Amino acid sequence: MSDLKVSVVQCHLTWEDRLANLSHLDALLAQMNQTTDVIVLPEMFTTGFSMNTDSISEPHHDQMETLNWMRKNAALYNAVVCGSVSVKDGDQYFNRLYWVRPDGVFSTYDKRHTFSFAGEDKYYERGVARIIEEWRGWKICPLICYDLRFPVWSRNGLTSSEPNFDLLIYVANWPEARRDPWMALLPARAIENQVYVAACNRIGQDGKNISYTGDSVLINPRGEVLRKAESGNEQILNAVFSRNELSDFRQKFPVLHDADPFQLT
Repeated sequence: MSDLKVSVVQCHLTWEDRLANLSHLDALLAQMNQTTDVIVLPEMFTTGFSMNTDSISEPHHDQMETLNWMRKNAALYNAVVCGSVSVKDGDQYFNRLYWVRPDGVFSTYDKRHTFSFAGEDKYYERGVARIIEEWRGWKICPLICYDLRFPVWSRNGLTSSEPNFDLLIYVANWPEARRDPWMALLPARAIENQVYVAACNRIGQDGKNISYTGDSVLINPRGEVLRKAESGNEQILNAVFSRNELSDFRQKFPVLHDADPFQLT
């Protein structure tokens, strides 16, 4: 199996301005000076973490503007592009992550743990299932922001003695006021699940004057930080995740084989 190149885009988001954010991200991505396999964008990367669903949410359909923008960049960089946006599906709203491949095929994940502290649960429906995507020999589980606080939802397991996934991705609008839990929980998720972790957070201030420092990070299965973005600065963070190192670590220290078997209902 080959190694996996992951690029995390830590960026400023303009409040509730889809076109401005997509244009800005185009400019940032154009500065990438290397190839990659996965491009990770923040939570609600077109609007910021807004509850103004009536004005910001895109109707979900196969040719929605943001989805086509993701398709364009996935094809351009020959990489999966993932990140979440506010969408309306039928008569309900979702904080929905799109996982878009270079051939235009996509999958979606709806945020399971809506952030009731900010009233997200009053505006967005909860998701009901995770997705695990296979990409270039890797099994990848993408999650959204507040999901990080719930280890059972992030939990790895075994199927036919093989781990269910190799990489956890978290896309986020995680505020500066709670940056310490962010930096503590991300290594914990890598360690307990024996996976790499890629976490993408925004910077700047949103329309509610909440500050974000980013602290985007790439972590190995031992919980060691491979790369960390500069707090408060826009940056594309790159790392190569080693298939051999992951396999060797799991063989030498097979933690997942001793885990308690249970399922969420």
